[in-house]
Formats: sequence, C-alpha cells, structure tokens
Amino acid sequence: MAEQSPLRILASAEATPIIRRELSRRRFLSFAAAAGSVGLLAACTPGGGTSAGPQATGGALEKNLSIYSWGDYDSPDVVEAFTAELGPKVRFDSYGSNEELISKLVAAKGTSGYDIVVPTGAFIPQMVENGLLQELNKDLLPNLEFMDPEFLGRGWDPDNAYSICKAWGTTGFVYDKTVIKRELKTWSDFLDAAQNEASGKTSVLDDPAEVTGIYYWANGIDWNTTDAADIDACEDFIVNTLAPNIAAFDSYPGGQAIPQATQVLMQSWNGDARIGILESPDPDRWQWVLGSPATELWMDNWAIPVGAANPEAAHAFIDYTMVPENQLLQVDYIGYHTGAAGIEDAAQAEGLEMLDLVFFTPEQLATMHDGEVNEAQQRTVDIWNKAKAAAGA
Repeated sequence: MAEQSPLRILASAEATPIIRRELSRRRFLSFAAAAGSVGLLAACTPGGGTSAGPQATGGALEKNLSIYSWGDYDSPDVVEAFTAELGPKVRFDSYGSNEELISKLVAAKGTSGYDIVVPTGAFIPQMVENGLLQELNKDLLPNLEFMDPEFLGRGWDPDNAYSICKAWGTTGFVYDKTVIKRELKTWSDFLDAAQNEASGKTSVLDDPAEVTGIYYWANGIDWNTTDAADIDACEDFIVNTLAPNIAAFDSYPGGQAIPQATQVLMQSWNGDARIGILESPDPDRWQWVLGSPATELWMDNWAIPVGAANPEAAHAFIDYTMVPENQLLQVDYIGYHTGAAGIEDAAQAEGLEMLDLVFFTPEQLATMHDGEVNEAQQRTVDIWNKAKAAAGA
C-alpha cells in the first residue's frame, strides 16, 4: 500500500449547474463528509496491488465506454454522435462529490469498471500520487490543438500528463429586481440585502466554504485563511447575523428557486444561474452578479483511471469532445466554459444566450481564486453546521 497522503480539496463551489433538470454537476465538495477526509487517499499504487490495466496505443476502439462523472454534464448530441461516428456505446454513472469519486476508485483498486472520470483540479496531484489515474497518451489527443493554453498547464498538472480541462466556472448571486430595487454589485451588497429587503427570502449554496467565503470575500480576507481571529469573526457574523435571514441552503437555485421565484436573493454558480434565468417565465426580473471584489474559480477535468478496461475508446471520446463544434454543443448544454480556444466567438456567432454568465473578462478572471482545504477545514464545517442550525435548516 502507498503511504497515505493528505488530501487537498478545492474547497469551493460544489457544483456544476443543474442544467435543465434537477441533478447536475456541482455537489463539488461534500464538506460534511469532507471533515475528517483529509486522509481519504490511501490507495494502493500500481506496484502495490492496483491493477494497471491495458494502455492506449492507438489500436482499434473497444465496443463500450463507461464514464463516471457529475450528473447531466455532457450534451446528449455529442455523446450520440460519438457512438454513431466511432462505434463505442457510452454508459454514464454519476457521483455527487469528489470524495465519492475517490472513495470508489480507492476501494476498487483498479477494477472500478470506469474508463473516464472527471475530478476537480486540486484533487488530481494526490490522485496521481496514490495511483488512481493513468498517464494520458497525448499522441491520441490531436484535438488538444483546439484548447486555449490559458486553461491548460494548471498547477495541479502542469504538463497535462493526467488531465485536460472539461469545464470551469465561478460563484456569484442572482436577485429579483422586482423586490430589490437598488443595484447590487458586491458581496457586501449581498450581505446587506440579505438582512433587509431579502430577509427570509435568501438562499446560499449548501457548501461550507461557499457560505464562509461570502464573509471573507466581502471583507477582503483570503478565503483560505487560517488566522483564528478572522475565522472567529466569520463565525460570529455568519451564525449570529446572516443565518437568521437565510431561508434555504440550496446548491441548485436554477432548478426551481429562480424559475418559480421562491427566493429573491440567491448565491449561485454561474452556469446554474444562467439556466434558471433562461427557464424563468420572466427572465427580465432577475439580475446575475459575479461575486466581487473576489470569488472562486473551479475547474473539472477529463482523466482516465488506472485499470480502465477501454483506454482506446476513452482517449477517442476525450479527443472527440475537443472538436470545436462539439465544444460549442457542450457549452450550450452545460452553460460553462470548456476551455476551448475561440469558443466565446463561436458561441456569439451561434447566437447562444446570456454569454456574460459563461465567459469572463481578464479583469473578472483576476478576481477568481482557487480554494484549498487546510487546518481551518473543521472550523469551516462547524460554522456551516451552526449556520444551518441558526437558520432552522
């Protein structure tokens, strides 16, 4: 068995959106389970009991492909076209958190039966170290040329040896302009409105780091802080001041709360907000705001687990999704940037709606920051639990 490695978690949004139905990508960090999961990765390396499985060499594609991913996270048109053109039949299973994915791979020791998985970036180094992911054969991924270098070579996998960007997003909020008459621009505005016009009609994401993040972002504090004074102040505000005004902890307001107007102020991931507004019978009543002056950035990635039985088909599918027209179908379906070069221009030319919730300016990108799990993790979970109790959730 490999020596147990600490698990660093991108403690941010959980989620990719709810894309036109209830179950969707971002239950990104199941933090209640994550408390105490810092030692989750204790897998056997390929040399210590994990079955490495066949490697892709560019041979004939296998007949089947099994993908383990976030729920409803790929365009059916892309999947169906892949099978029609190249042959392999695709089966999807979904998980609700990176922890769930990792637990499955650890327990299976290379026999999970999955050929592609979609972990979030900060999990990848430890997954590699613990023998859960196999190196990609980039000779079989020529469509990498269509990816924007800006979204390749990230810190968790500088050479993209094990992963390639699938989609990425961020966090902000949506408010009902028929109730909140003033313009909201910042997290401070969000907190003020939650205590006033939106009191009792406010929802926050059901994620500890997102809830505490609102306070840190609003006050110019690094949301990865381990400073006891900062954390104490955060707890006091979130539990005693904000929580009594919160009506719901809802990671997918785009599914019901926005279309049905059950809340008037909702923290949300960008793609989920877009879907909710587009599906609202009165989209003009809603305003999306990117969290300011700072917020998060999360990125999900294609990867192939050690022991994948169909590595040729896995490489072929990943490569197929990077074809420009398929990238566009993915953006349209999931509402998130896929990291493809020129995808914004293509989306505009295609007339896709509300692209300001999908694509962001360099200035906006500069305000987005990765999260992490550190020694403050348990306190973050505690604050979240206390806030839910104080809100009656």
